[in-house]
Amino acid sequence: MTTFPACRGFATGTPGGVECRLVEMETDALSPGEVVIAGEWSGINFKDALAVTGRGRIFRTLPCNAGIDVAGRVAASSDPRFAPGDAVLVNGTGLGELHDGGFAGRVRVPADWVVPLPAGLTTREAMILGTAGFTAAQALDRMERLGQVPELGPIVVTGASGGVGSLAIPLFAARGYRVIAVSGRPEHHPWLLGLGADAVVTPADLALGSRPLESARFGGAVDNVGGELLAGLTRHVDLFGTIAVVGNAASPELATTVFPLILRGVSLVGVSSTNCPQPLRRELWRRLGAEWRPPALAEIVTAEVPLAGVIAACHDQLARRHHGRVLVRLSEA
Repeated sequence: MTTFPACRGFATGTPGGVECRLVEMETDALSPGEVVIAGEWSGINFKDALAVTGRGRIFRTLPCNAGIDVAGRVAASSDPRFAPGDAVLVNGTGLGELHDGGFAGRVRVPADWVVPLPAGLTTREAMILGTAGFTAAQALDRMERLGQVPELGPIVVTGASGGVGSLAIPLFAARGYRVIAVSGRPEHHPWLLGLGADAVVTPADLALGSRPLESARFGGAVDNVGGELLAGLTRHVDLFGTIAVVGNAASPELATTVFPLILRGVSLVGVSSTNCPQPLRRELWRRLGAEWRPPALAEIVTAEVPLAGVIAACHDQLARRHHGRVLVRLSEA
């Protein structure tokens, strides 16, 4: 049987220890499923970097291939919904956590997890978006379901230099929102303006107050960092605005009061790309390939690595040597 390369996590001798190595595998060794995908592209998400470097307890079974998303073509299928050659993608659903993931030449998954590639995207473009873009789309969808509209005021995007943040900017801008991007990396500010931000500020520039309620300055927010910044934003969001919480890059803690919620009607909502219901997942991917497709996807990509370079690239990601989206090339074809 033909083998393929994979970035695979193994338990080490220390409690909770994980080491990822590049190995050669056969399809029969993969997690079970009805559809085998020949991987073409993946991308490095913050969760992937934590998994591959062993810095976070992401793997819930070991050994396990890393990578929480993948796009490619069906190599084999026992499910009539998919045929060899079909262009498809998978993201979330436990991929790269409970089930062998996308950092591999082959991925085998349950057919219900597979999303047909949207008509407006190539497999590479799908992974420029990847879990990061899908998460940003979920945030937009949840906020607008709760009544978020541009007239409520500007949207603050924290962690704007990262994957989710850099994709949230053009998504919200294209919908007519004024976007304030927050980044502690001044060298990235011109790039963020080019993605569609109306203003780029540092966290200190926001000058968030500490009283239970502060001046209402923002219509809502997409928060990637958590901690004090998220707490401060809750105090400054105007009537009936929504904050979508998508990450905890700075801290998992949240110390605030209920006053923004009960006096201004502010909504604080969570986004879980892993557990998104499949009908909504397919609909959001359809939108990302059509009316929500960011206008300049190529500008989001700041690096591209082969599978052989994914471990080093994950270390670089956590060392903040990358911004935007880093693509992983799974096939040399």
